[in-house]
Amino acid sequence: MAGLVWQERPKLRRPVMVAGFEGWNDAGDAASDAAAWLVRIFGGTEFASIDPEEHFDFQSTRPRVELVDGISRRILWPETTFHAVRAVDAEHDLVVLQGVEPNLRWRSFCGSVLEVAAQTGCELVVTLGALLADVPHTRPVRITGSATDTDLIERLHLQHSQYEGPTGIVGVLHDACRAAGIASVSLWAPVPHYVASPPNPPATRELLARLTDLTRMPARLGDLDDAAATWRAQVSAAVEGDDDVRAYVHQLEQQLDETEPALEMLSGDAIAAELERYLRDHRDD
Repeated sequence: MAGLVWQERPKLRRPVMVAGFEGWNDAGDAASDAAAWLVRIFGGTEFASIDPEEHFDFQSTRPRVELVDGISRRILWPETTFHAVRAVDAEHDLVVLQGVEPNLRWRSFCGSVLEVAAQTGCELVVTLGALLADVPHTRPVRITGSATDTDLIERLHLQHSQYEGPTGIVGVLHDACRAAGIASVSLWAPVPHYVASPPNPPATRELLARLTDLTRMPARLGDLDDAAATWRAQVSAAVEGDDDVRAYVHQLEQQLDETEPALEMLSGDAIAAELERYLRDHRDD
């Protein structure tokens, strides 16, 4: 595939691909921070990348200049990298895709992503996303999910997406997975629109909690628990100083307490068990 560069071909155990893109699908940097957290905490190693020359308009997504040792300068190009994460205590290793949403040739870009999935033997593709929403920062983050496979939707109590309108690389990648017959799941975290600047540790934490439920990985979310508590305390202190914002947050709390989502995902072991049954049934087919 043009633009796809391999450093090595890792041997992985029943891997799941996890993609977290910066950009349009990444409110509060929650999704890209989750992907970076997986690589950092589990010691992921880069094994492949996609040449940015193929898929970026450098006037729209500009490279950055960085000083090295305070003297020399180097150019940092927008990257799309694949990392092998070997989860010793889990049933699935991970292939973690980190990158910036591309500007150009999305279909061939997705072709490169699916080539990596095929070559590494990925059984499932999971994308992480975050969107601005009318939700209060004081309530737990409710992760929503969708999938392209009807059987997988039913087993994991996900949703058929009803959205119509502009889409990002996440939507295009899921359509490419559907066309290629690869199972895919999309997990989304809502981010309060009145505090949209990154980071957003509560949203990042809940995306990772759902993902680790799905793959039976050890959670190791203690650092994010602390960061989320600190973030909420800081936002609450700022809100208390503004009567209008405080009243608005109270209104959002009332609205949320009066409504429950029509469909909720299963939790914990039930998610993982249903996913394993799905993968086993389709592998047997």
